[in-house]
Amino acid sequence: MSNTPVTRSSQARNEVMIFDPRSLANPVYDRLSQLRNRTRDQARLRKQKSMAQEIYTYLSTWGLMRLKAEETILKDGREDPVQVFFECLQEIAGQPELSLENLKNLSADDYLGLTSIALAIAREFSFWVSAIYHGVEEEN
Repeated sequence: MSNTPVTRSSQARNEVMIFDPRSLANPVYDRLSQLRNRTRDQARLRKQKSMAQEIYTYLSTWGLMRLKAEETILKDGREDPVQVFFECLQEIAGQPELSLENLKNLSADDYLGLTSIALAIAREFSFWVSAIYHGVEEEN
């Protein structure tokens, strides 16, 4: 046992960080709620709901770079939840700029780590979209 006093900073390094699942849920809930509340057009709401539910499947099938590219192609409301998704990912991952170019230039480890966070956020989207967009009929 050392006689060296334990300082606050050395004590903090030895503590286990506890993950709070609200760190994913809160930004997703807040941003999806804001998107839902500022949209009045029912057709656009249906497109938003549909796309928000599909983000996880799209991401797990095609990947983060293709979803980012898709954001620039989508129109008619489907782009809105994708933009909100990337805002949440930037906030949660601490990545200030998730442009397609920056995603392309990430190291493999960083890209895979970011994709893991993105999949967790996409699961949150799938859950919260049902609660936030309740009463919005599915697209036919």
